[in-house]
Amino acid sequence: MKRIKGGEEESKSSTSKSPTEACKKVRKQTDEESEVGEFSGIDWARLPQELLLHLFQYLPLLDRAYASQVCRRWNQAFHMPELWRCFEFELNQPASSYLKATHPDLIKQIIKRHSNHLQYVSFKVDSSTESAEAACDILSQLVNCSLKTLGLISTARPSFMEVPKSHFISALTVVFVNSKSLCSLKIDDTPVDDPSLKVLVANNSDTLKLLKMSSCPHVSPAGILCVADQCHGLRELALNYHLLSDDLLLALSSEKHVHLEHLRIDVVSENPGQHFHTIKKSSWDAMVRHSPKFNLVMYFFLYEDEFGPFFNEEIPVTHLYFGRSVSKEVLGRVGLHCPRLVELVVCANGLRPLDEELIRIAKHCTQLSAIGLGECEVSCSAFVEFVKMCGRRLSQLSIMEEVLIPDHKYSLDEIHWEVSKHLGRVWFPDTMPIW
Repeated sequence: MKRIKGGEEESKSSTSKSPTEACKKVRKQTDEESEVGEFSGIDWARLPQELLLHLFQYLPLLDRAYASQVCRRWNQAFHMPELWRCFEFELNQPASSYLKATHPDLIKQIIKRHSNHLQYVSFKVDSSTESAEAACDILSQLVNCSLKTLGLISTARPSFMEVPKSHFISALTVVFVNSKSLCSLKIDDTPVDDPSLKVLVANNSDTLKLLKMSSCPHVSPAGILCVADQCHGLRELALNYHLLSDDLLLALSSEKHVHLEHLRIDVVSENPGQHFHTIKKSSWDAMVRHSPKFNLVMYFFLYEDEFGPFFNEEIPVTHLYFGRSVSKEVLGRVGLHCPRLVELVVCANGLRPLDEELIRIAKHCTQLSAIGLGECEVSCSAFVEFVKMCGRRLSQLSIMEEVLIPDHKYSLDEIHWEVSKHLGRVWFPDTMPIW
């Protein structure tokens, strides 16, 4: 009787629901069953190769390796050439680095099965000589590859400089000889030399577009001139100032050469009192006539008494960075002789206000859109006048609060309102974080 009564109660409760609610419940159950049935009917081992390739491209290398163990077809997808065109070898010693390293077994597999697929390769090594030597060992085995880009990156000190020069040159020559279409080469802080650059030019002169080789002490001005003379498609170049010459600028300005887009020069003093040569204004003028839109980026790491050869005549620098203290006199010359200046960063100056120098820069450097001041001093009134002259073209304005000196016209509490008004946006000086 209880069972019948319970059934009657259950029947009553079910019939008490509205027809609409009952339909919704039935529809929801049907949809869930259809979804389960839909996915359970997929044969994941038979996914199209193109779809697998697309999915694998979004997976980190380790996840891709795990996925390759699902079935034979997925393992085949793991080895598709398209997935091995771009690879970064991370070589670190566990005792000296906390960074993750590429597993040795994977390196062996890449060299054995995928070296001929590699096109965009970089080596990231820690500060140990062992890691740099391991990178050279891998390079020397890439005899079947035709790289398009190669980057050698030292994450700490320049460990490639600790490798025996002959070992490094031999490994690099293997790549230069076998890669007939190398277009981008980043070899900063390495023992590359003039003969190896000649091998590079002999095999890749028609394709080389980017060359970054700052801090390469074994390269001479004649060696880099050989590259400029033969590689007429070179668009980006980065090197130290000691390699820059009038002949190099004229070679880059020849009719055969394409328009240069980016030239970076690092002006670094190895010893106090070091002598630096002067580049003629006529050479810079030839460069501007040939490539009127090129960016000239200069990083200065000099002592104050070493700036004698610089900024005495007009120079087409667009981005200027002073990593050490620079005098008021030098900044005054910058304001007079750098009409193309777009960005200026001064890390330190001293305790003499830069009021006149900033006003001069605002007046003559009409393209200036970014400025950063570190350990300097500027009166609040002069700074407001500088911003007023530059106006809204100042897209980046990074000034430490300690730089601004209150005067009779503006206090630190008032200056941000005045500067914001001329910039057309809210602005505050940077402050040093306190932890």
